[in-house]
Amino acid sequence: MQLYFVSKDFSPYKLISSFHKANTMSLHSTHIELSKSTMSNKLFFSQNLVFGVITTKPTTLKFNNPLSFPFSLKCSISTSESVSITQPFAVSYLINNFGFSTESALKAFNLKLVRFNTPDKPDSVINFLKNHGFSNSNIRVIIKKAPWLLSSLPHRSLLPKFQFFLSDDAYSSDIIPLLAARPRILQSSLENRIIPLFELLSTYLKTDKDIIVCLIRYWNIFHNNPYHLIVSNINLVTDFGLSDITIARLLRRRPSIFGSTDLIKSLKEVKGLGFDPSTTAFGTALVTKKGMSTILWDMKVDVFIKWGWSDEDVSRVFRTQPSLMLTSIRKINLLMNFWVNQMGWDPMALTNAPLMFSFSLPKRIIPRASVLQFLLMKGLRKKKASLVSPFACSEDMFLNKYVFCFKEESDYLFKLYDEKMKLANATENNGMTST
Repeated sequence: MQLYFVSKDFSPYKLISSFHKANTMSLHSTHIELSKSTMSNKLFFSQNLVFGVITTKPTTLKFNNPLSFPFSLKCSISTSESVSITQPFAVSYLINNFGFSTESALKAFNLKLVRFNTPDKPDSVINFLKNHGFSNSNIRVIIKKAPWLLSSLPHRSLLPKFQFFLSDDAYSSDIIPLLAARPRILQSSLENRIIPLFELLSTYLKTDKDIIVCLIRYWNIFHNNPYHLIVSNINLVTDFGLSDITIARLLRRRPSIFGSTDLIKSLKEVKGLGFDPSTTAFGTALVTKKGMSTILWDMKVDVFIKWGWSDEDVSRVFRTQPSLMLTSIRKINLLMNFWVNQMGWDPMALTNAPLMFSFSLPKRIIPRASVLQFLLMKGLRKKKASLVSPFACSEDMFLNKYVFCFKEESDYLFKLYDEKMKLANATENNGMTST
């Protein structure tokens, strides 16, 4: 038999191991009956402290001598066919109505996320959500993420925020997916956070759909960073010369940049690399430099140098395609190894097409390289022709220009291409990483 407890102030340790740490503890419920099962898990409570009892066999255990422990505890556990359990109403409500596990319901209770003793308050919240178009499945998802909503007063804390969302027809159509994904929005202040943030985003994100998508993806970032810091950094990059288009792109892809406390340092560093702040490439370079440590940056430069590029080559290509340095070291090595060692091609050719590092190796580069290798071997393609241009065109254009136009060889070329594609898809379907 084991005794354990869960509470807000204590971690789940075995109760017996805690006896010598406590001073005084008394139980309102001193008798629990357990069924004759191989394993029974039962609970009893003392105020806000939730205890659990696990027994592995029919047994009777009594603590009737107050001198046995340095505090007052009287508890008897006996074996019986019946079961009598006392649970906080809120715990039972979460388990029975929303499918919470006992553990998660107890956690919500002990963290004081739910505090109600009757169904009146949580039922009013559920009815409020239903009246605003939320289905049972929507509500279940929301409460799983935010059980504290059940303890709220809907017409006082929720209604004003719903009225704001519903005041705009575009917002009203998206409120359900927004709140189902990010119910934490309803914890934020309407006047100090929600309205100012919507107004700020609407300045740069021109469609309401863009605003909603941005909030669903990045609400935690907007919530965790002070609003005044976000506004200050947006003003900073504006004064530095970044266009509204670049700012909008940063908000959609990496808004965490605007929570930075040393953004000016990164702006100056990127400008020092030769990027014009008025171009969209500046924003991409900023994301790259801001999201990467100096150590990782130097490691990637060393990898390129190992494959034959110079330090100047890396800098030049980065200015042309700043997303180059977002490529993982693993993928750089895989692509270079295939290009140089398996195909026998010049690694310097890739300096003229850095976008190659963003393509899928098994689904794009390997199938097309196999076709090009055959064409070169057969003399159907000039050796001085660009090695990289066939990888940049669409699939239809590639097939028409490098497969079907060679009528005598087209069947074999398509079979070669198709086999490589099927291999890549099979590898992906088997759960293996596709780079």
